[in-house]
Amino acid sequence: MAVGQPEVLKWLELLQQVYAEHREWLTELDSAIGDADHGINMDRGFTAVKAELAAHPPSDIRSVFQSVATVLIRHVGGAAGPLYGTFFLRAAAACAGKTGLEAADVVALFQAGIEGVAQRGKAAGGDKTMLDALLPALDAMRKGLQDGCSLAAILDAGAAAAQAGMLGTVPMQARKGRASYLGARSIGHQDPGATSSYLLLQAAADTWRS
Repeated sequence: MAVGQPEVLKWLELLQQVYAEHREWLTELDSAIGDADHGINMDRGFTAVKAELAAHPPSDIRSVFQSVATVLIRHVGGAAGPLYGTFFLRAAAACAGKTGLEAADVVALFQAGIEGVAQRGKAAGGDKTMLDALLPALDAMRKGLQDGCSLAAILDAGAAAAQAGMLGTVPMQARKGRASYLGARSIGHQDPGATSSYLLLQAAADTWRS
């Protein structure tokens, strides 16, 4: 299937619901190694996204992602706002001029967004950050695309890899962000940013399955 603007909006609508439903979980994870506000921030940010898109409907896919980026940077506190904002800003650039997204376009938008997060956060895999979910997801999606898989299979593989990466942050010691201040005490806790990133990918897979 080709992902058009209606499908993109459905993904964002589901994200708002997902972050509202998992607000307490994300905040609990963040209370162990962060500022105890990640769930609150993600819920606030995507609730604001929903309101903005309803009040000012964008004209195309690129404009949708640009609006999301602007709202998240404005409303989401801590590092998450700039990082998720960068993700959607880079995704917007990757979708310029497109009215529908084929599998290669979807992988390209995720690649652009994830590379933007890595550049903005100056982090890498193994640092116990959202990239520990996003980078394995990107590798899985690119492999699926190379193998000629359907979009649904590509996104399912990405979500599964993100989930494994998220769980893999538990034994890591944080090397970036506020969690890094804890040193060895950050070991044994699941990274909240990796968790919200997994939720983002799972929501895409759930929305664009057919």
